[in-house]
Parts: sequence; structure tokens; C-alpha cells
Amino acid sequence: MTVERKAAITLKGNPLDLLGPELKVGDKAPADFTLVGTNMAPVTGKDLSGKARILCAVPSLDTPVCDVEMRRFNEEASGLGDVEVYAVSLDLPFAQKRWCGATGSERIHALSDWKHRNFGQAYGVEAPSFGLLARAVFVIGADDVLRHVEYVPEIAQEPDYAAALAAAKAL
Repeated sequence: MTVERKAAITLKGNPLDLLGPELKVGDKAPADFTLVGTNMAPVTGKDLSGKARILCAVPSLDTPVCDVEMRRFNEEASGLGDVEVYAVSLDLPFAQKRWCGATGSERIHALSDWKHRNFGQAYGVEAPSFGLLARAVFVIGADDVLRHVEYVPEIAQEPDYAAALAAAKAL
């Protein structure tokens, strides 16, 4: 059973409800989901387990704010050591691959929730009335514990890069 919660998330000032739990720092990172990589291969939460990582849930890489956000994380990724950076959206893998190539974002692993649609509910970022994922950043240690969680209050705004990057550098 999916939990719908009233969230303090808005899109251009209009409130959005989200499906799934509100994760917090110290929680175990959910691993019960399957995404699709740009090569169309499945990537499960268990495949990501045991790796230090940043998971960025974004509405669509083809929107200006998501484009800016993921370009910034791509630039910063070289200074994060073994921390992997993932962009998760409902974009088709073909569009994600095109975006990565067009922007030179070789440090971003783009993953799609389009086929299975279970990442959004596992991480509490599915916004059914919006039809896309809400913007959020999760920094997860190799021990699979959440070290930083930000559900960006206004989807049309960028996340707090300094806080996410500080948490990632501390891993």
C-alpha cells in the first residue's frame, strides 16, 4: 500500500502531494526499486548498494532547472572521490542518453523510473498530480545510510548544492 502524504512541496506556488515515505538523515536507503539505464539495462537498488552516491530526483533533464542542476553536479563530481552521481527522472532512457551526450555530462549516471515507476514511491518523490518526480537530493554512504536529504520545497528551484556536496565530501 502506497502512503500519500501532504508535503510542503510546491510547483510555482501550487502545493503538491507526494507518494511514499518522507525519508530522513539516518534512515536506511530504500533498495526495493528497479530503474532503467541509458543502455536499457535494468539497475536495481541492490545494484547501487554498498557505494557512496548522490541520487538526484529531477522532473526532467529537458527542463532548464534540471539541466542547470545536473550540469553543476557533473562539474562537482570530479572532486567527490569515489562518490557516484545519479540523475533519476521519468525521462525515457533515449532522452537521458541524448542529454548526457549533448551536455558532455560523462560523470552523471542517468537512470529512468519510466518503466517500473517504483523509485519515486520508494524515495517519496512521486508527485501524481504533477505526473513527474519532485526535485530531491539524497546523499548515501557506502553503508547505505542517508547522510543528507533535501526535498526541494519549490520544484522550480535548484537544491542546496553546498549542503549536498559537503555531505558527499564527508563520506
